Amino acid sequence: MTQNEPHELPGRTVLSVIDVAKTFTLHLQDSLRLPVLNGLTFDVPQGACVVLGGESGAGKSTVMKMIYGSYSADSGRILLGHDGDVLDLVTAQPRQVLAARRKTLGYVSQFLRAVPRVPALDVVAEPLLERGVDREAARDRAGALLTRLSIPERLWKLPPATFSGGEQQRVNIARGFIIDRPLLLLDEPTASLDARNRAVVIELIRESLDRGSGMLAIFHDADVRDAVADSMVDVQAFTPTREGVAA
Repeated sequence: MTQNEPHELPGRTVLSVIDVAKTFTLHLQDSLRLPVLNGLTFDVPQGACVVLGGESGAGKSTVMKMIYGSYSADSGRILLGHDGDVLDLVTAQPRQVLAARRKTLGYVSQFLRAVPRVPALDVVAEPLLERGVDREAARDRAGALLTRLSIPERLWKLPPATFSGGEQQRVNIARGFIIDRPLLLLDEPTASLDARNRAVVIELIRESLDRGSGMLAIFHDADVRDAVADSMVDVQAFTPTREGVAA
């Protein structure tokens, strides 16, 4: 299939991963080619949370990075419902991937990457501001999420780089959930959180699912996974046999 051929998504599917393969080239080992994934196929429906399962090194984070556009896939299709059309993220141009990230595709991990010296309140509000929401309204929404995630108001004017790891993670979660995107990727979002804040994240996930967002997630926390998962993809089943090197 060429880049110009039409793509379709079945029913209420927001993401369709079809026969995707990925190989890494180890340049420091005589350009050894390491097969990571082969034949990866699954769908993410609207309003459903699909969890990637498998042992450490199976390639779960690699799957996330291919969908987000940080890694390229060798072959196959990654079809995303975007802006009333279907975008194949395998063949998409960089500008198309960036546009999808702004409007359709969100990513929440345990790590926060933010511009230095920008206050936490504005870091969280930024996705709303990019959509033209009034600054005061965007900050009000950001403040409500930060409060819900136990970030005290005295910290809102400080840059998150000065926060603890757990506080930074909660800022990242607030930023990820401040708008409803058709697809949200969750990569260990509760890894550093206490029980109270894990419960808040479960609530945020369920609320977003109820509003129709689709989610693809990695959870090592079985309680969180069991609370929100609608189905699971065993990434291990799409991992070619290899020895000694993890993906």
